Amino acid sequence: MMYNKLTRKSISNRLIPLFSVMAIALFMFTACSDDTSIPDRPNVIIIYADDIGFGDVGAYGSELISTPYMDEMARTGMMMTSSYATASTCTPSRYSILTGEYAFRNERAQILDGDAPLLIDPDGFNIVRMFQETGYRTSIIGKWHLGLGEGEIDWNTAIKPGPLELGFDESFIVPTTTDRVPTVYVNGHYVENLDPDDPLFVNYRENFEGEPTGLTHPELLRYLADNQHSGSIHDGVSRIGFQKGGASAMWDDEEMSMKFLELAEEFINENKENPFFLFFPLHQNHVPRMPNEKFLGSSITGLRGDHTVEFDWTVGQIFRILDELGIRENTLVIVSSDNGPIFDDGYDDGAIENAHGHPASGPFRGGKYTAFEGATRVPFIVNWPGVVQPGIVSDAKFSQVDLMASFASLLGVELSDEEGIDSLDLLEVMLGKSFDGRPHILQQGAGTEHLGLRVGDWKLIPNPRVPNWVNPKHNARENPISTPMLNRNTIYLFNLADDPGETTNIAEQHPEVVEEMMALYDRILSENDITILNGR
Repeated sequence: MMYNKLTRKSISNRLIPLFSVMAIALFMFTACSDDTSIPDRPNVIIIYADDIGFGDVGAYGSELISTPYMDEMARTGMMMTSSYATASTCTPSRYSILTGEYAFRNERAQILDGDAPLLIDPDGFNIVRMFQETGYRTSIIGKWHLGLGEGEIDWNTAIKPGPLELGFDESFIVPTTTDRVPTVYVNGHYVENLDPDDPLFVNYRENFEGEPTGLTHPELLRYLADNQHSGSIHDGVSRIGFQKGGASAMWDDEEMSMKFLELAEEFINENKENPFFLFFPLHQNHVPRMPNEKFLGSSITGLRGDHTVEFDWTVGQIFRILDELGIRENTLVIVSSDNGPIFDDGYDDGAIENAHGHPASGPFRGGKYTAFEGATRVPFIVNWPGVVQPGIVSDAKFSQVDLMASFASLLGVELSDEEGIDSLDLLEVMLGKSFDGRPHILQQGAGTEHLGLRVGDWKLIPNPRVPNWVNPKHNARENPISTPMLNRNTIYLFNLADDPGETTNIAEQHPEVVEEMMALYDRILSENDITILNGR
Protein backbone atom coordinates (compact mmCIF):
# COMPACT_ATOMS: atom_id res chain seq x y z
CA MET A 1 0.00 0.00 0.00
CA MET A 2 1.56 3.28 -1.11
CA TYR A 3 1.01 6.74 0.33
CA ASN A 4 1.83 10.13 -1.09
CA LYS A 5 4.76 11.78 0.60
CA LEU A 6 3.45 13.93 3.44
CA THR A 7 5.07 16.28 5.92
CA ARG A 8 5.02 15.86 9.68
CA LYS A 9 3.19 19.17 10.12
CA SER A 10 0.39 18.46 7.64
CA ILE A 11 -0.94 14.93 7.41
CA SER A 12 -3.69 14.62 4.81
CA ASN A 13 -6.34 11.95 4.42
CA ARG A 14 -5.16 10.78 1.00
CA LEU A 15 -5.14 7.04 0.42
CA ILE A 16 -4.99 4.71 -2.57
CA PRO A 17 -8.17 4.68 -4.73
CA LEU A 18 -9.68 1.71 -2.88
CA PHE A 19 -10.22 3.86 0.19
CA SER A 20 -10.22 7.40 -1.20
CA VAL A 21 -13.87 7.17 -2.23
CA MET A 22 -14.95 6.79 1.40
CA ALA A 23 -16.01 10.23 2.56
CA ILE A 24 -16.02 11.27 6.17
CA ALA A 25 -19.53 12.15 7.29
CA LEU A 26 -19.81 15.55 8.90
CA PHE A 27 -22.69 16.68 11.04
CA MET A 28 -22.58 20.34 12.07
CA PHE A 29 -25.13 22.23 14.05
CA THR A 30 -23.36 25.48 13.23
CA ALA A 31 -20.71 26.41 10.70
CA CYS A 32 -17.21 26.74 12.07
CA SER A 33 -15.05 29.73 11.27
CA ASP A 34 -11.61 29.03 9.83
CA ASP A 35 -10.33 32.52 10.59
CA THR A 36 -10.75 32.35 14.36
CA SER A 37 -7.40 33.21 15.89
CA ILE A 38 -5.79 30.77 18.31
CA PRO A 39 -4.38 32.46 21.43
CA ASP A 40 -0.78 31.80 22.34
CA ARG A 41 0.01 29.59 25.34
CA PRO A 42 -3.51 28.67 26.46
CA ASN A 43 -4.09 26.59 29.55
CA VAL A 44 -4.79 22.94 28.74
CA ILE A 45 -6.85 20.52 30.83
CA ILE A 46 -7.46 16.87 29.94
CA ILE A 47 -10.22 15.31 32.03
CA TYR A 48 -9.88 11.59 31.50
CA ALA A 49 -12.59 9.11 32.44
CA ASP A 50 -12.04 5.44 33.25
CA ASP A 51 -14.26 2.86 31.49
CA ILE A 52 -16.91 5.39 30.43
CA GLY A 53 -18.29 4.36 27.04
CA PHE A 54 -19.62 6.11 23.96
CA GLY A 55 -23.21 5.53 25.04
CA ASP A 56 -22.76 6.64 28.66
CA VAL A 57 -22.97 10.36 27.84
CA GLY A 58 -26.22 12.17 27.10
CA ALA A 59 -24.81 14.06 24.12
CA TYR A 60 -23.86 10.68 22.61
CA GLY A 61 -27.32 9.19 23.14
CA SER A 62 -27.55 8.10 26.78
CA GLU A 63 -31.13 8.20 28.03
CA LEU A 64 -30.77 6.44 31.40
CA ILE A 65 -27.70 8.27 32.73
CA SER A 66 -27.94 12.04 33.03
CA THR A 67 -24.77 13.98 32.12
CA PRO A 68 -25.86 17.64 31.89
CA TYR A 69 -22.38 19.11 32.33
CA MET A 70 -20.76 17.13 29.52
CA ASP A 71 -23.83 17.77 27.39
CA GLU A 72 -23.44 21.51 27.95
CA MET A 73 -19.74 21.24 27.21
CA ALA A 74 -20.62 19.61 23.87
CA ARG A 75 -23.36 22.16 23.14
CA THR A 76 -20.95 25.06 23.63
CA GLY A 77 -18.03 23.26 22.01
CA MET A 78 -17.42 20.26 19.79
CA MET A 79 -18.12 16.57 20.17
CA MET A 80 -16.28 14.03 18.04
CA THR A 81 -18.00 10.82 17.02
CA SER A 82 -15.01 8.95 15.53
CA SER A 83 -12.42 9.62 18.20
CA TYR A 84 -10.58 6.65 19.67
CA ALA A 85 -8.51 5.63 22.64
CA THR A 86 -5.59 3.63 21.32
CA ALA A 87 -6.42 0.58 23.42
CA SER A 88 -9.32 -1.04 25.23
CA THR A 89 -7.51 -1.18 28.57
CA CYS A 90 -6.19 1.59 30.78
CA THR A 91 -2.40 1.34 30.98
CA PRO A 92 -1.88 1.16 27.19
CA SER A 93 -4.18 4.12 26.51
CA ARG A 94 -2.45 6.31 29.09
CA TYR A 95 0.94 5.28 27.75
CA SER A 96 -0.07 6.37 24.23
CA ILE A 97 -1.32 9.80 25.34
CA LEU A 98 1.91 10.62 27.15
CA THR A 99 4.35 9.16 24.59
CA GLY A 100 2.62 9.60 21.22
CA GLU A 101 3.35 5.92 20.56
CA TYR A 102 1.11 2.88 20.17
CA ALA A 103 1.34 0.79 23.32
CA PHE A 104 1.87 -2.52 21.53
CA ARG A 105 5.36 -1.29 20.56
CA ASN A 106 6.35 -1.59 24.24
CA GLU A 107 5.82 -5.15 25.47
CA ARG A 108 5.47 -3.89 29.05
CA ALA A 109 2.67 -1.48 28.18
CA GLN A 110 -0.10 -3.75 29.39
CA ILE A 111 -2.29 -3.73 32.51
CA LEU A 112 0.26 -3.28 35.30
CA ASP A 113 0.29 -4.61 38.83
CA GLY A 114 0.29 -2.01 41.56
CA ASP A 115 3.97 -2.57 42.32
CA ALA A 116 5.23 -2.52 38.72
CA PRO A 117 8.21 -0.28 37.86
CA LEU A 118 7.74 2.95 35.91
CA LEU A 119 6.71 2.14 32.34
CA ILE A 120 7.79 5.34 30.57
CA ASP A 121 11.48 6.18 30.16
CA PRO A 122 12.29 9.20 32.37
CA ASP A 123 15.01 10.21 29.89
CA GLY A 124 12.72 10.07 26.88
CA PHE A 125 10.49 12.71 25.33
CA ASN A 126 6.86 12.87 26.39
CA ILE A 127 3.90 15.23 26.24
CA VAL A 128 4.35 16.50 29.81
CA ARG A 129 7.99 17.45 29.33
CA MET A 130 7.00 19.24 26.13
CA PHE A 131 4.60 21.46 28.09
CA GLN A 132 7.10 21.97 30.91
CA GLU A 133 9.92 22.96 28.58
CA THR A 134 7.72 25.58 26.92
CA GLY A 135 7.05 27.32 30.22
CA TYR A 136 3.93 25.57 31.47
CA ARG A 137 3.28 24.56 35.06
CA THR A 138 2.30 20.89 34.91
CA SER A 139 0.29 18.70 37.24
CA ILE A 140 -1.33 15.29 37.40
CA ILE A 141 -4.15 14.70 39.86
CA GLY A 142 -5.90 11.33 39.77
CA LYS A 143 -5.27 7.82 38.56
CA TRP A 144 -1.77 6.93 37.33
CA HIS A 145 -1.37 3.18 36.61
CA LEU A 146 1.88 3.60 34.66
CA GLY A 147 4.19 2.09 37.25
CA LEU A 148 6.45 3.64 39.86
CA GLY A 149 10.06 3.21 40.89
CA GLU A 150 12.45 0.66 39.50
CA GLY A 151 10.92 -2.48 41.00
CA GLU A 152 10.50 -3.78 44.57
CA ILE A 153 8.92 -0.55 45.82
CA ASP A 154 9.43 0.43 49.44
CA TRP A 155 6.27 2.42 50.10
CA ASN A 156 7.76 3.92 53.27
CA THR A 157 10.53 5.88 51.56
CA ALA A 158 10.83 8.10 48.49
CA ILE A 159 9.09 6.43 45.53
CA LYS A 160 10.83 7.34 42.31
CA PRO A 161 11.11 7.61 39.41
CA GLY A 162 7.49 8.56 38.84
CA PRO A 163 5.43 11.41 37.41
CA LEU A 164 7.81 14.09 38.68
CA GLU A 165 10.66 12.51 36.72
CA LEU A 166 8.56 12.65 33.53
CA GLY A 167 7.99 16.40 33.67
CA PHE A 168 5.11 16.93 36.08
CA ASP A 169 5.84 19.76 38.51
CA GLU A 170 3.21 18.42 40.89
CA SER A 171 1.77 14.95 41.30
CA PHE A 172 -1.02 13.60 43.49
CA ILE A 173 -2.00 10.15 42.32
CA VAL A 174 -3.71 6.88 42.93
CA PRO A 175 -0.68 4.76 42.01
CA THR A 176 -2.63 2.03 40.22
CA THR A 177 -6.30 1.14 39.75
CA THR A 178 -8.67 1.59 42.65
CA ASP A 179 -9.30 -2.16 42.74
CA ARG A 180 -5.63 -2.83 43.47
CA VAL A 181 -3.47 -2.31 46.52
CA PRO A 182 -2.05 -0.16 47.90
CA THR A 183 -5.17 1.89 48.59
CA VAL A 184 -3.20 5.05 49.32
CA TYR A 185 -2.41 8.32 47.58
CA VAL A 186 1.13 9.19 46.52
CA ASN A 187 1.90 12.91 46.83
CA GLY A 188 5.08 13.67 44.90
CA HIS A 189 7.48 10.95 45.98
CA TYR A 190 5.78 9.92 49.22
CA VAL A 191 2.68 8.14 50.41
CA GLU A 192 0.30 10.80 51.70
CA ASN A 193 -0.30 10.84 55.50
CA LEU A 194 1.76 7.73 56.16
CA ASP A 195 2.66 7.23 59.82
CA PRO A 196 6.28 6.00 60.10
CA ASP A 197 5.26 4.00 63.18
CA ASP A 198 2.76 2.06 61.07
CA PRO A 199 4.67 1.21 57.87
CA LEU A 200 2.92 0.02 54.71
CA PHE A 201 3.72 -3.32 53.10
CA VAL A 202 2.44 -4.60 49.76
CA ASN A 203 2.68 -8.04 48.19
CA TYR A 204 1.11 -9.29 44.97
CA ARG A 205 2.07 -12.94 45.51
CA GLU A 206 0.94 -13.91 49.00
CA ASN A 207 -1.05 -12.50 51.89
CA PHE A 208 0.41 -11.27 55.16
CA GLU A 209 -0.23 -13.56 58.11
CA GLY A 210 -3.48 -12.83 59.89
CA GLU A 211 -4.74 -10.20 57.43
CA PRO A 212 -8.38 -10.71 56.32
CA THR A 213 -9.19 -11.14 52.64
CA GLY A 214 -12.35 -11.34 50.61
CA LEU A 215 -12.06 -15.12 50.57
CA THR A 216 -11.43 -15.61 54.29
CA HIS A 217 -13.79 -12.91 55.60
CA PRO A 218 -16.64 -12.38 53.10
CA GLU A 219 -18.83 -11.10 55.95
CA LEU A 220 -16.75 -7.89 55.93
CA LEU A 221 -17.63 -7.08 52.33
CA ARG A 222 -20.22 -4.70 50.88
CA TYR A 223 -20.47 -7.08 47.94
CA LEU A 224 -18.69 -10.24 46.85
CA ALA A 225 -15.91 -10.39 44.28
CA ASP A 226 -14.24 -12.94 42.04
CA ASN A 227 -11.06 -14.67 43.19
CA GLN A 228 -8.77 -12.12 41.54
CA HIS A 229 -10.43 -9.27 43.44
CA SER A 230 -10.61 -11.10 46.76
CA GLY A 231 -7.35 -9.93 48.29
CA SER A 232 -6.99 -7.36 51.07
CA ILE A 233 -10.12 -5.57 52.24
CA HIS A 234 -10.44 -1.80 52.47
CA ASP A 235 -13.64 0.25 52.84
CA GLY A 236 -15.60 -2.98 52.83
CA VAL A 237 -14.28 -3.97 49.40
CA SER A 238 -11.65 -6.60 48.63
CA ARG A 239 -8.94 -5.69 46.12
CA ILE A 240 -6.31 -7.30 43.91
CA GLY A 241 -3.16 -8.00 45.93
CA PHE A 242 -2.34 -7.82 49.60
CA GLN A 243 -1.38 -5.00 51.95
CA LYS A 244 -0.62 -4.53 55.63
CA GLY A 245 -0.23 -1.44 57.78
CA GLY A 246 -0.42 2.19 56.67
CA ALA A 247 -3.82 2.71 58.30
CA SER A 248 -3.50 6.51 58.48
CA ALA A 249 -2.73 6.71 54.75
CA MET A 250 -5.71 4.74 53.46
CA TRP A 251 -8.05 6.70 51.21
CA ASP A 252 -11.81 7.04 51.59
CA ASP A 253 -13.31 5.76 48.32
CA GLU A 254 -16.45 7.86 48.60
CA GLU A 255 -14.45 11.05 49.11
CA MET A 256 -11.97 10.48 46.28
CA SER A 257 -13.65 12.78 43.74
CA MET A 258 -13.93 15.53 46.33
CA LYS A 259 -10.25 15.20 47.17
CA PHE A 260 -9.16 15.34 43.54
CA LEU A 261 -11.43 18.31 42.82
CA GLU A 262 -10.11 20.22 45.85
CA LEU A 263 -6.54 19.76 44.63
CA ALA A 264 -7.42 20.65 41.04
CA GLU A 265 -9.06 23.88 42.19
CA GLU A 266 -5.98 24.70 44.27
CA PHE A 267 -3.66 24.09 41.30
CA ILE A 268 -5.75 26.16 38.90
CA ASN A 269 -6.00 29.02 41.40
CA GLU A 270 -2.26 29.05 42.00
CA ASN A 271 -1.55 29.18 38.26
CA LYS A 272 -4.35 31.38 36.95
CA GLU A 273 -1.84 34.04 35.87
CA ASN A 274 0.49 31.58 34.12
CA PRO A 275 -0.03 28.86 31.49
CA PHE A 276 -0.67 25.44 32.98
CA PHE A 277 -1.23 21.87 31.83
CA LEU A 278 -3.44 19.74 34.07
CA PHE A 279 -3.84 16.03 33.41
CA PHE A 280 -6.92 15.10 35.45
CA PRO A 281 -7.49 11.34 35.05
CA LEU A 282 -10.41 10.35 37.27
CA HIS A 283 -11.41 6.89 38.47
CA GLN A 284 -15.05 6.72 37.34
CA ASN A 285 -16.52 4.39 36.50
CA HIS A 286 -13.84 1.79 37.12
CA VAL A 287 -14.57 -0.83 39.75
CA PRO A 288 -15.07 -0.72 42.66
CA ARG A 289 -17.86 1.76 42.04
CA MET A 290 -18.20 3.71 45.26
CA PRO A 291 -19.58 7.17 44.51
CA ASN A 292 -20.03 9.84 47.15
CA GLU A 293 -23.32 9.46 49.00
CA LYS A 294 -24.71 12.60 47.32
CA PHE A 295 -24.74 10.68 44.01
CA LEU A 296 -26.28 7.43 45.22
CA GLY A 297 -29.47 6.86 43.28
CA SER A 298 -28.70 9.72 40.87
CA SER A 299 -29.21 7.39 37.91
CA ILE A 300 -31.59 4.51 37.33
CA THR A 301 -28.75 2.17 36.39
CA GLY A 302 -27.28 1.51 39.83
CA LEU A 303 -23.77 2.17 41.07
CA ARG A 304 -22.23 2.21 37.59
CA GLY A 305 -24.57 4.97 36.44
CA ASP A 306 -24.23 6.86 39.73
CA HIS A 307 -20.46 6.79 39.32
CA THR A 308 -20.80 8.27 35.83
CA VAL A 309 -23.05 11.05 37.16
CA GLU A 310 -20.35 11.82 39.74
CA PHE A 311 -17.77 12.09 36.97
CA ASP A 312 -20.04 14.44 35.03
CA TRP A 313 -20.55 16.62 38.11
CA THR A 314 -16.77 16.87 38.53
CA VAL A 315 -16.48 18.05 34.92
CA GLY A 316 -19.01 20.74 35.71
CA GLN A 317 -17.06 21.86 38.76
CA ILE A 318 -13.92 22.37 36.67
CA PHE A 319 -15.88 24.72 34.42
CA ARG A 320 -17.26 26.50 37.47
CA ILE A 321 -13.71 27.14 38.67
CA LEU A 322 -12.60 28.43 35.25
CA ASP A 323 -15.61 30.74 35.05
CA GLU A 324 -15.11 32.12 38.55
CA LEU A 325 -11.46 32.90 37.79
CA GLY A 326 -12.31 34.44 34.42
CA ILE A 327 -9.92 32.15 32.52
CA ARG A 328 -12.29 29.89 30.62
CA GLU A 329 -11.69 31.71 27.32
CA ASN A 330 -7.97 31.02 27.66
CA THR A 331 -8.38 27.35 28.57
CA LEU A 332 -8.67 24.40 26.20
CA VAL A 333 -10.57 21.59 27.93
CA ILE A 334 -10.82 18.04 26.60
CA VAL A 335 -12.97 15.31 28.13
CA SER A 336 -12.53 11.72 26.99
CA SER A 337 -12.16 8.15 28.29
CA ASP A 338 -9.36 5.60 28.39
CA ASN A 339 -11.41 2.80 26.82
CA GLY A 340 -14.90 1.50 26.28
CA PRO A 341 -17.33 0.37 28.97
CA ILE A 342 -17.54 -2.66 31.19
CA PHE A 343 -20.32 -3.92 33.43
CA ASP A 344 -19.14 -7.08 35.22
CA ASP A 345 -15.47 -6.51 35.98
CA GLY A 346 -14.90 -8.64 39.06
CA TYR A 347 -17.45 -7.41 41.60
CA ASP A 348 -21.02 -8.44 42.30
CA ASP A 349 -22.12 -4.79 42.43
CA GLY A 350 -25.37 -5.14 40.53
CA ALA A 351 -24.06 -3.48 37.37
CA ILE A 352 -25.68 -5.99 35.03
CA GLU A 353 -28.89 -6.42 37.01
CA ASN A 354 -29.40 -2.66 37.33
CA ALA A 355 -28.47 -1.72 33.76
CA HIS A 356 -32.09 -1.79 32.54
CA GLY A 357 -30.85 -2.28 29.00
CA HIS A 358 -28.58 0.77 29.03
CA PRO A 359 -26.38 0.56 25.88
CA ALA A 360 -23.07 1.81 27.27
CA SER A 361 -21.32 1.34 23.91
CA GLY A 362 -24.03 3.19 22.03
CA PRO A 363 -24.74 1.57 18.65
CA PHE A 364 -21.43 -0.28 18.64
CA ARG A 365 -20.38 -3.77 19.60
CA GLY A 366 -18.17 -4.76 22.48
CA GLY A 367 -16.43 -2.87 25.23
CA LYS A 368 -13.36 -3.06 27.42
CA TYR A 369 -10.81 -5.79 26.48
CA THR A 370 -12.13 -6.30 22.92
CA ALA A 371 -11.11 -4.91 19.52
CA PHE A 372 -14.64 -3.98 18.46
CA GLU A 373 -15.69 -0.36 17.97
CA GLY A 374 -17.28 -0.15 21.41
CA ALA A 375 -13.90 -0.94 22.93
CA THR A 376 -12.01 2.18 21.85
CA ARG A 377 -14.47 4.56 20.17
CA VAL A 378 -15.08 6.87 23.11
CA PRO A 379 -16.56 10.28 23.88
CA PHE A 380 -14.22 13.14 22.99
CA ILE A 381 -15.49 16.65 23.73
CA VAL A 382 -13.47 19.82 23.15
CA ASN A 383 -14.41 23.18 24.64
CA TRP A 384 -12.55 26.44 24.13
CA PRO A 385 -14.77 29.53 23.87
CA GLY A 386 -13.84 31.84 21.02
CA VAL A 387 -11.72 29.19 19.32
CA VAL A 388 -13.85 26.06 19.07
CA GLN A 389 -17.19 27.12 17.64
CA PRO A 390 -20.26 25.89 19.54
CA GLY A 391 -22.42 23.00 18.41
CA ILE A 392 -19.97 21.24 16.09
CA VAL A 393 -20.36 17.48 15.73
CA SER A 394 -17.37 16.06 13.86
CA ASP A 395 -17.02 12.54 12.49
CA ALA A 396 -13.36 13.09 11.55
CA LYS A 397 -11.21 10.16 12.62
CA PHE A 398 -8.93 11.05 15.53
CA SER A 399 -6.84 9.00 17.95
CA GLN A 400 -5.65 9.98 21.40
CA VAL A 401 -2.13 9.13 20.25
CA ASP A 402 -2.41 12.31 18.13
CA LEU A 403 -2.58 14.58 21.17
CA MET A 404 1.22 14.89 21.35
CA ALA A 405 1.75 16.15 17.79
CA SER A 406 -1.40 18.29 17.94
CA PHE A 407 -0.29 19.97 21.16
CA ALA A 408 3.20 20.38 19.71
CA SER A 409 1.60 22.33 16.86
CA LEU A 410 -0.35 24.42 19.36
CA LEU A 411 2.86 25.22 21.28
CA GLY A 412 5.00 25.78 18.20
CA VAL A 413 7.21 22.78 18.97
CA GLU A 414 8.75 20.93 16.04
CA LEU A 415 8.88 17.21 16.79
CA SER A 416 11.56 15.03 15.33
CA ASP A 417 10.58 11.80 13.60
CA GLU A 418 11.81 9.94 16.69
CA GLU A 419 9.39 11.79 18.98
CA GLY A 420 5.76 10.74 19.12
CA ILE A 421 6.32 8.24 16.33
CA ASP A 422 2.64 7.43 15.84
CA SER A 423 1.26 10.89 16.59
CA LEU A 424 -0.16 13.02 13.78
CA ASP A 425 -0.62 16.78 13.85
CA LEU A 426 -4.40 17.06 13.81
CA LEU A 427 -4.70 20.33 15.72
CA GLU A 428 -7.11 21.76 13.14
CA VAL A 429 -9.29 18.66 13.50
CA MET A 430 -9.15 18.80 17.28
CA LEU A 431 -10.33 22.41 17.22
CA GLY A 432 -13.12 21.81 14.71
CA LYS A 433 -11.47 23.82 11.93
CA SER A 434 -10.88 20.83 9.67
CA PHE A 435 -12.66 17.52 9.14
CA ASP A 436 -9.77 15.88 7.30
CA GLY A 437 -9.01 13.27 9.94
CA ARG A 438 -6.73 10.30 10.32
CA PRO A 439 -6.29 8.00 7.31
CA HIS A 440 -6.47 4.95 9.57
CA ILE A 441 -7.24 4.01 13.16
CA LEU A 442 -5.41 1.23 15.00
CA GLN A 443 -7.34 -0.30 17.89
CA GLN A 444 -5.63 -2.50 20.49
CA GLY A 445 -7.68 -4.97 22.47
CA ALA A 446 -6.44 -6.80 25.55
CA GLY A 447 -2.81 -7.83 25.25
CA THR A 448 -0.50 -6.88 22.42
CA GLU A 449 -1.74 -9.24 19.69
CA HIS A 450 -5.48 -8.52 19.63
CA LEU A 451 -5.77 -5.57 17.26
CA GLY A 452 -8.26 -3.93 14.95
CA LEU A 453 -7.79 -1.53 12.04
CA ARG A 454 -10.26 0.97 10.61
CA VAL A 455 -9.78 2.60 7.20
CA GLY A 456 -12.72 4.67 5.99
CA ASP A 457 -15.79 2.57 6.77
CA TRP A 458 -13.90 -0.71 6.62
CA LYS A 459 -12.96 -2.42 9.88
CA LEU A 460 -10.50 -5.33 9.99
CA ILE A 461 -9.79 -7.64 12.94
CA PRO A 462 -7.04 -9.95 11.70
CA ASN A 463 -6.49 -13.36 13.31
CA PRO A 464 -7.66 -12.31 16.79
CA ARG A 465 -5.43 -13.60 19.56
CA VAL A 466 -7.46 -12.75 22.64
CA PRO A 467 -5.77 -13.52 25.98
CA ASN A 468 -7.29 -16.49 27.78
CA TRP A 469 -8.12 -14.40 30.84
CA VAL A 470 -10.61 -12.24 28.93
CA ASN A 471 -14.09 -13.45 29.93
CA PRO A 472 -16.81 -13.02 27.28
CA LYS A 473 -19.38 -12.29 29.98
CA HIS A 474 -17.54 -9.06 30.77
CA ASN A 475 -19.25 -7.26 27.93
CA ALA A 476 -22.50 -9.18 27.72
CA ARG A 477 -24.54 -6.04 28.35
CA GLU A 478 -22.58 -3.31 26.55
CA ASN A 479 -25.36 -3.07 23.95
CA PRO A 480 -28.18 -5.26 22.61
CA ILE A 481 -25.72 -7.10 20.37
CA SER A 482 -24.05 -10.07 22.04
CA THR A 483 -20.25 -10.14 22.14
CA PRO A 484 -19.00 -13.72 22.00
CA MET A 485 -15.32 -14.43 21.69
CA LEU A 486 -13.88 -14.28 18.18
CA ASN A 487 -12.49 -17.35 16.49
CA ARG A 488 -8.74 -17.56 16.32
CA ASN A 489 -7.11 -17.82 12.90
CA THR A 490 -10.08 -16.08 11.28
CA ILE A 491 -9.91 -12.69 9.56
CA TYR A 492 -12.89 -10.46 10.26
CA LEU A 493 -13.99 -7.62 8.00
CA PHE A 494 -16.95 -5.34 8.66
CA ASN A 495 -18.42 -2.34 6.86
CA LEU A 496 -19.25 0.17 9.58
CA ALA A 497 -21.50 2.25 7.34
CA ASP A 498 -23.87 -0.69 6.84
CA ASP A 499 -23.06 -2.61 10.01
CA PRO A 500 -21.91 -0.38 12.90
CA GLY A 501 -22.56 -3.24 15.31
CA GLU A 502 -19.96 -5.44 13.54
CA THR A 503 -22.36 -8.37 13.32
CA THR A 504 -21.57 -9.76 9.86
CA ASN A 505 -18.12 -10.88 8.73
CA ILE A 506 -17.80 -10.03 5.02
CA ALA A 507 -14.11 -10.89 4.57
CA GLU A 508 -14.83 -13.62 1.99
CA GLN A 509 -16.93 -11.23 -0.11
CA HIS A 510 -14.18 -8.58 -0.27
CA PRO A 511 -10.79 -10.31 -0.59
CA GLU A 512 -9.26 -7.23 -2.27
CA VAL A 513 -10.13 -5.06 0.73
CA VAL A 514 -8.70 -7.64 3.12
CA GLU A 515 -5.49 -7.80 1.10
CA GLU A 516 -5.02 -4.03 1.07
CA MET A 517 -5.83 -3.64 4.76
CA MET A 518 -3.62 -6.55 5.81
CA ALA A 519 -0.73 -4.92 3.93
CA LEU A 520 -1.27 -1.69 5.86
CA TYR A 521 -1.72 -3.61 9.12
CA ASP A 522 1.60 -5.40 8.63
CA ARG A 523 3.35 -2.11 7.88
CA ILE A 524 2.02 -0.51 11.05
CA LEU A 525 3.29 -3.42 13.13
CA SER A 526 6.76 -3.25 11.61
CA GLU A 527 7.10 0.52 11.13
CA ASN A 528 5.27 3.53 12.61
CA ASP A 529 2.70 6.03 11.46
CA ILE A 530 5.13 8.87 10.76
CA THR A 531 7.35 6.63 8.64
CA ILE A 532 4.39 5.22 6.72
CA LEU A 533 2.71 8.54 6.07
CA ASN A 534 5.95 10.23 5.05
CA GLY A 535 6.50 7.52 2.47
CA ARG A 536 9.91 6.47 3.76
